[in-house]
Amino acid sequence: CFLTKDLVMNIVMWVPSWDGYIPPPAILKPKPMWTGKQILAMVIPKGINCQTFHSTHPDGETTLISPGDTRVIIENGELICGIVCKKTVGTAGGGLIHTIMNELGPEAAKNFLGGTQQVVNYWLLQNGFSIGIGDTIADKASMTTITNIISQAKQRVQEVIITAQQDKLEVQPGMTLRESFEAKVNQTLNKARDDAGKMAQNSLKEDNNVKQMVISGSKGSFINISQMSA
Repeated sequence: CFLTKDLVMNIVMWVPSWDGYIPPPAILKPKPMWTGKQILAMVIPKGINCQTFHSTHPDGETTLISPGDTRVIIENGELICGIVCKKTVGTAGGGLIHTIMNELGPEAAKNFLGGTQQVVNYWLLQNGFSIGIGDTIADKASMTTITNIISQAKQRVQEVIITAQQDKLEVQPGMTLRESFEAKVNQTLNKARDDAGKMAQNSLKEDNNVKQMVISGSKGSFINISQMSA
């Protein structure tokens, strides 16, 4: 996201510790444009170094710079790269809040939280953020796949029920027959739920507001997306 000079001049007024200096624009021509990372970096205290990952960072990716911008690197209070989400500014150990608290104390952590909230509130005031029915509609192919996943899960559960009624269900170690039956059914339904959630996640575009809300960690999950899409 790139910001014009007039918006930057307004938004920096909400940075509590702003010293009157505006960083050079990331883009000069055809007109000066700043990035959201530059604005957020104005709230991060100087001297803070932190490396975390975005919630969508691939497990097997070890490169320093992530193609999906999912590796968050903060050097001396500057947000070098990465998309900041709840995994970075949440309660997780080793995150940005944890680092500021350990390095600079509770007052600095409080100021960072307050400053971040003020900047984000102003951004939302100017741009807005809402979701609608259109954000929950998956493409036809994805809906067909999700429907098939649910149908197959129902069929497998029905087979488990018949097996239990015929007294052929294998009892799991440490469980009664009833507990083994419930565990088998839950396992089948949970797998269907996870598969449907992944399919719904992959079917939505990156600019989908529901998907952005889930990825940022503010509210919801991909399971909720699949439930709404269905």
